[in-house]
Parts: sequence; structure tokens; C-alpha cells
Amino acid sequence: MITTPLDSAILNSKEQYIFYHKMVDFALKEIIVSMQQKNLCTQQELIFFKQYSDLLLYSIEAMRIKYMYDEEDNMKVDLTDSGFPNYLEFRFLFNDLELREQHLDKLVDTDALKEQFLDTLLRKKESIKKSDLFKASSIIYYTTVDKKYIFNRFVQGKILEAPKDTNYDYVTSWSFYDVSHNRPFICFMYFDYDGKNAINDKEKIYQTLKESADREMALDTMAYNIDRKLPNLIPKHFKRIDLGPFHNVFAKDENEITHAILSGIACKTIPLESYAVSMNIDEVFAGETFTEGSFFNKQTMQKWSDVLKQKYLFAPHRIIQLLHNQVPRTLDTLAKEPILMSEIK
Repeated sequence: MITTPLDSAILNSKEQYIFYHKMVDFALKEIIVSMQQKNLCTQQELIFFKQYSDLLLYSIEAMRIKYMYDEEDNMKVDLTDSGFPNYLEFRFLFNDLELREQHLDKLVDTDALKEQFLDTLLRKKESIKKSDLFKASSIIYYTTVDKKYIFNRFVQGKILEAPKDTNYDYVTSWSFYDVSHNRPFICFMYFDYDGKNAINDKEKIYQTLKESADREMALDTMAYNIDRKLPNLIPKHFKRIDLGPFHNVFAKDENEITHAILSGIACKTIPLESYAVSMNIDEVFAGETFTEGSFFNKQTMQKWSDVLKQKYLFAPHRIIQLLHNQVPRTLDTLAKEPILMSEIK
């Protein structure tokens, strides 16, 4: 039985870590299937989305291993409109693994620990101490978790050449974990490249994206900044997916959907594993061009369309019914009816 006080956002038991990871894993996989069925993304965008989701799930699993038997520290789920781990948790993972070799030198010998476990279980007929279990989980953590698969604050995807018969030459993607919202964002840029091959200039493009598009901001502002800093790049279309909030029993925010779910769980009208996931998809398209700068340093820039903002909600049938009864006006703001997902068993 897992009990989570409504005023707490700390996971403090092995069962809670397992339960939370299962919820996020299940929800993300369901979302990928639903996005494909509802044509919310192209096939290429879905591939990118799944890759970034895999990094997120890998990181949360690493947190589970890190904290499972730790009596001093606990993993924290963000208190704001998120439901995902606080960004600092990702930094703690990254910092730990930067010092991986130093930590490995301090770990107890694996064979000696196995012998100790067998002696305790078979000869003494006793349970293994939690402190010894933490030593074992630390060995797994530092010997199996790979730093390059941790969801960092900014994750850059590759530049790919566009398929034939499209109105753009290249596409690239990137993802960032916004530190003010504590949520993952996934971005796509479709563009032409004047003169040289964009893939040959990829480091310059990657650096600009990291400097100009690593946090949540107005999408047309982000498009303008990238366009201005890369004179040879001609952006055509930007798309950004804001994943979250993840409304579940571990979320502690003032969001109406989260509040309705928490109230339903507290009243036992819906089960503890109830969840819903909000998603915002913003898009902006290039239109006419204009020139900017002095006579000797002119640059052709894009004029951008109004930002197309669309809200979606993914949830099981019982939760959709609850929300229709509790917060119907909130559902009226969605681009589509709530998208049906399976319940967690």
C-alpha cells in the first residue's frame, strides 16, 4: 500500500520509486502511440520524441537505483506545474557520474558483499540491513548507469537532410529541461541553408541553438534569435512540444486538473494510480522576408506568422469522465477532445 501525503512531494520508499517510474514509463509509451494515432506529429518527429523520452525514462530509472535504499536523501518531484522530477535531480546524477571513478574506488568488494548477503540469509536467517542494500544499489548505480544517457539540461539531436518533395532542405531537433517549469520541452526546426552544406556547419548551428533555445520563451522570439545569429540559415518552420504537467498522485500544484485528480484519489472515487498528461504544441511558420542592419551589413530575416498554440490532454476514460464533471471549462480550451489512454494496471 503506497500512501503519499497531499502536502508532500518526496518519494521516500522503494515502493514509491518503483511505482513512480512505472507511471511515467507507462504514460510516455501511451502518449507516443496516441500521438501517432491522432497525427499530432510526423513520423520523423515521433522518432525524435521517443528518443528524448527514452533518455528521460533512463534518468528516472537511474534515480530509482540511486535512492532506493538511501536513508539520508530522497528524490523530489517538482512542486510547480510539473509532476516530473526536479531539475536538480538530473544535475545530481550528472555530477555523480562525473566523479564515477572516485566513487568506484570507495565501493566495497562485490564478491565480499555477496558472501555477506548469503551468510546473513542462509546461515543467520536474518534480513539484510538497509545500509548493506544501499551499498549493493550503489555498486549497480556506479557500474551500470552511463552519463551520456542522462537527460541533461540541453540535448541536441542531429541535423538530417529532408526527404524529397518537401519545402525545406534540413530538419533538426533538440530538447531541454526548463529549470523554471521543471518540464521537458522538445523542439523541431525545418530550414534551408544558403550556400554551404548545413551538416558541415553543424557545430556552429548546434552552439547557436544551445545559446538561444535552451529555455521556454515565446516561440516567435526564439525563431527570430536563431534567424539573426545564423545568416546562412533560412528557417521555415519551428515546432515545440511542452510535455506536462504530468498530473498524478505525486504532483503537488494548483493546476485544476491535478487538483481534481488528487481530490478524486482522496475521496477514493478513482484509484491511486490515476493520471493524466497535459501537452502544449506551439508552431510558427516563416512568411515574407525583410532586411535588417546597416547598408554594408544587411541581413535578410524572416517575418513570422502568429504562433499557433494547441493544448491537448491524455487520460484514461474514468479520469476524462471525472474532469468533465469537475473542470469542464478547462477541457473547453483543448484543441481536441481529451485523448483516451489506458489505465495503469
